[in-house]
Amino acid sequence: MQEFTANTQPTLDTISHRVLKENLLESEAIYIIREVYAQFDKPVLLFSGGKDSITLVRLAQKAFYPEKIPFPLLHIDTGHNFPETIAFRDKLVAETGAQLIVRYVENTIKQGKVSEEKGRYASRNRLQTQTLLDAIDEFKFDACIGGARRDEEKARAKERIFSVRNDFGQWDEKNQRPELFDMLNGMIDHGQNVRVFPISNWTELDVWHYIKLEKLEIPSIYFAHKRAVFERDGLIWSASPFVYKDDEEQVTHRVVRFRTVGDMSCTAAVLSDAQTIDEVIGEIELSNISERGARIDDKRSEAAMEKRKKEGYF
Repeated sequence: MQEFTANTQPTLDTISHRVLKENLLESEAIYIIREVYAQFDKPVLLFSGGKDSITLVRLAQKAFYPEKIPFPLLHIDTGHNFPETIAFRDKLVAETGAQLIVRYVENTIKQGKVSEEKGRYASRNRLQTQTLLDAIDEFKFDACIGGARRDEEKARAKERIFSVRNDFGQWDEKNQRPELFDMLNGMIDHGQNVRVFPISNWTELDVWHYIKLEKLEIPSIYFAHKRAVFERDGLIWSASPFVYKDDEEQVTHRVVRFRTVGDMSCTAAVLSDAQTIDEVIGEIELSNISERGARIDDKRSEAAMEKRKKEGYF
């Protein structure tokens, strides 16, 4: 990640409608992050290694510069992550000096709290909910900053920026507060916590334009590269020991990239030649498929994300 300094400002000849929009979105997100630090005792930033959480790290850097980010990053490691993502995570933490906490789904399975899924669509993505809730309880986090955006999925579209969760980590639509005039109410009862979404109002393109503007480094899997893959149900999957493959499903090497980064067993690739941020932006502008169209966990049922949200998924 490029070092941030107080002089990181766009030059006058680069100011445009896009840059002005990014500045407004950035200012809103920084305001939200500062409100979290002011209103809560033990906040944490949920870090997946994906572009949205990388953007949150940069925003948190700016919110507290020249000091370091004053709360830890929490990564729930499914054990089935893309190796490129884990390598990038460790590099970013070393460069930023941020505190990293990692908790493992594998340990939750060994403790008997969840069971490994079986079959063609087996994934640990849903299992990480229990690991996350355990980590929140272990460290007594009262605010978890996440990278969910309203444009991603209809279950996320109705989220508040401060989204209250009960003492079981569950979302209750009847217990959400109005957020008029940018007033963010962080008052919670004992045992409750709040999920906070500073980039709720951003779109996928906004994130990519911000990455370009800030010259942020991101995992290489976001760009076109040759990979061993196979096809199933019209989607392209990584050939990996973590991904179930039928004997008749043939492995080939194709040039692909990933629009979103999750568990390898639930995140499909897209055919692409985009090797630069500008090429990725151009590709997204022409796409008629949503960003999460390659996430199999969203396709299990019409209300899959809604159900996981009520369980404490995000």
